[in-house]
Amino acid sequence: MQQTTKQNGLALAAGVIFGVGLGISQMIDRQRVLGFLDLVGDWDPTLLFVLGGAVIVTVISFRFVLDRDTPLLSAKFYLPTRKDIDGRLVKGAAIFGIGWGIAGYCPGPGIAALATGDRNPILFLIAMIAGMIAFNRYGAKE
Repeated sequence: MQQTTKQNGLALAAGVIFGVGLGISQMIDRQRVLGFLDLVGDWDPTLLFVLGGAVIVTVISFRFVLDRDTPLLSAKFYLPTRKDIDGRLVKGAAIFGIGWGIAGYCPGPGIAALATGDRNPILFLIAMIAGMIAFNRYGAKE
């Protein structure tokens, strides 16, 4: 029980730090994100630095983390085992990209954007939850 409480507390702290980082980097500003995605119009490259910074931190830190036998608070690492690209992966990526391009949000920034008090993140989250329910009901067959 104590281990689960510790894991949940650390997960909450990591989520709060992630959300604050999304806010500072302006990734919760849908106009900034849509400007970044608009490659042929008035392109806004500022989020490229955010993404580049995330990739650099990941490349460096994963080398140290994966050298460990186990994570700090779990019995094993949960890493993807599949390496093939199938139709479900391509369709899912396409749906994600289209949704990101239309809404200007993906799940993490959409949740963090609730702090802005704007109604757009609420509408996005309602649509995201509806999509998850529809997938679980109609599209989850392997």
